[in-house]
Amino acid sequence: MPMRLRVWDVEHGACAMLQPVIPTPNGDAGGKLAMIDSGNSDTWWPSTYIRGVLGRTTLDYLFITNADQDHMSDLRGLQDAGIHVTTLFRNPSYTSTQLRGIKLAGGPLTRDAEWYADACSSFNQPPSEPFDQHMGGITATTFWNSYPFFSDTNNLSLVTFIRYGAFSILFPGDLEKEGWRALLLREDFRQQLRGVDVLVASHHGRENGFCPEVFNFCTPQAIVVSDKPIEHETQLTQPDYRAVTTDRGVLVRTTGKWRHVLTTRRDGTIQFEVGDDGIFHITTEKSG
Repeated sequence: MPMRLRVWDVEHGACAMLQPVIPTPNGDAGGKLAMIDSGNSDTWWPSTYIRGVLGRTTLDYLFITNADQDHMSDLRGLQDAGIHVTTLFRNPSYTSTQLRGIKLAGGPLTRDAEWYADACSSFNQPPSEPFDQHMGGITATTFWNSYPFFSDTNNLSLVTFIRYGAFSILFPGDLEKEGWRALLLREDFRQQLRGVDVLVASHHGRENGFCPEVFNFCTPQAIVVSDKPIEHETQLTQPDYRAVTTDRGVLVRTTGKWRHVLTTRRDGTIQFEVGDDGIFHITTEKSG
């Protein structure tokens, strides 16, 4: 059964969904649903899609890679839509109280941050259905820097490797250079990097999320950037990312073009269909 992974166009935010696709006589049906971050745009919300389009009232696995609003802006929307989150993956090195302290330094907590802070207290038991055993062969490996060695939300990002067969995609949240370099001290982290096919650019492609040393250990076929129209010079890293990808890049079926850097700004929602042999195909919402 293939894996379907969508990186949704939520402008300067983050939201991706993945699930094993189970063939049926009438087409296909999704297996358990996992979501990486819960950002939304002005016109699209993960809660509306899960409840209204997929007809689901359960989100089996939720990963929060970064504890900032653009990565969790629809958490309360999930609750309001009656969607139950079964398993939460987060950086486990801080408590609910510590997370509140970090967030309050920047101002009052949003309703979504309140949901997440509460979840840091309530989601602390091992899952009854572990991800790697219940996602049809899809596996997740996570890394994080520890609080209080780092006390900023970006460098406390949950770095998540999703693998299916020989295919691997990396979601690093908003990790900055210092956080990357701390994790690069770990051999097991460097080993995971060596298998990465697609990298979702840290911090929406901003310069402070680009760490050149990472690419001593991996040469992705493509970079994906979740962003909105460029407003800051720090978003102008596309040539840097292009330089660290493979020469060939990836073929986008929508256009028949070979690409090295895909952005939700230019391409809209980006979909990967991955076979258990690791071969993957990319389609995009827009023609790029």
